[in-house]
Amino acid sequence: MRALRFERFGGPEVLLVVEVADPEATPDRAVVEIEAASINPSDVKNVAGAMEGTVLPRVPGRDFAGRVVDGPEDWIGVEVWGTGGDVGFSIDGSHAERIQVPVESLARKPENLSFDEASVVGVNFIVGWIGAVEIANLSSGESIAVFGVRGGVGSAVAQIARARGARVFGVARTAPAEGSPAAQAIEAFVPITEGSADVSDQLRRLTGGRGVDVVYDAVGGVTTPAALASLARGGRLVVVSAVGRRNVELDLIDFYHRELRLLGVDSRKLDLTASSRRLSALAPYFERGQFRPVSVGHVYDLDHGPDAYTIVADHASGRVVIHPGRR
Repeated sequence: MRALRFERFGGPEVLLVVEVADPEATPDRAVVEIEAASINPSDVKNVAGAMEGTVLPRVPGRDFAGRVVDGPEDWIGVEVWGTGGDVGFSIDGSHAERIQVPVESLARKPENLSFDEASVVGVNFIVGWIGAVEIANLSSGESIAVFGVRGGVGSAVAQIARARGARVFGVARTAPAEGSPAAQAIEAFVPITEGSADVSDQLRRLTGGRGVDVVYDAVGGVTTPAALASLARGGRLVVVSAVGRRNVELDLIDFYHRELRLLGVDSRKLDLTASSRRLSALAPYFERGQFRPVSVGHVYDLDHGPDAYTIVADHASGRVVIHPGRR
């Protein structure tokens, strides 16, 4: 089969389209033919050598959607979706015509999602679900500020929080596009702009001076001081990234007097099988139309995979998807 592979770390130019051995099914592993596979920023960082645990040579790619073509008889022909913190790092990923996955990781794709739409859900919604639901335990009636609400993770968190019955405030440099999933999920938008009132002041006004119960910071680093200042007493700060700087100052006396909690989330800790359990939990929300994936902005064939990686590195608007079988 054909695959996008890198044998050394670097920019998109190190990615090559090569012929590799077809993956084979075993008693505990199935083969999925990839219809669509998205490119996450972490895939670009992986190729650049900025992620841990990558074994070379490697086919990158975490998220995918396709059909089972080999494996247990009752799975043959079933449309599935998947992602994992191991795939593309320690095992070959989804930017190829086919992928071998554990049978227990197979998860049925929601029928109302196209392959393209299903392929952009994985990382964004799983890291959002883990942080907001499993770690922060966001509850109905609580409030949450989503820093980086325009991005894939931010959009997912906003939708998850609304489904949990929380008040949702979006924070970013510019507002989410009108009609977008993020725009429809938030109660109010708070801009981060030069010369504007402090973000924490605006969020406190929106919450009657109290502050928010949870800040989900999908930016991190440069936003950490504002995120901490925005929290109510006993609030939880969820961190999934560090942009601009990885070290921040923390007023420990203020931190413990306000009984705050700082929580880290790393979706890389979930392999294909652990991730599939979260996808199965998310599927009913997509089937009911409560959750919507972010829009797909660009589609490439495998031969133009390096070009696709380049525009993700350049922060293209809309998600970027590869169709490995298209020529």
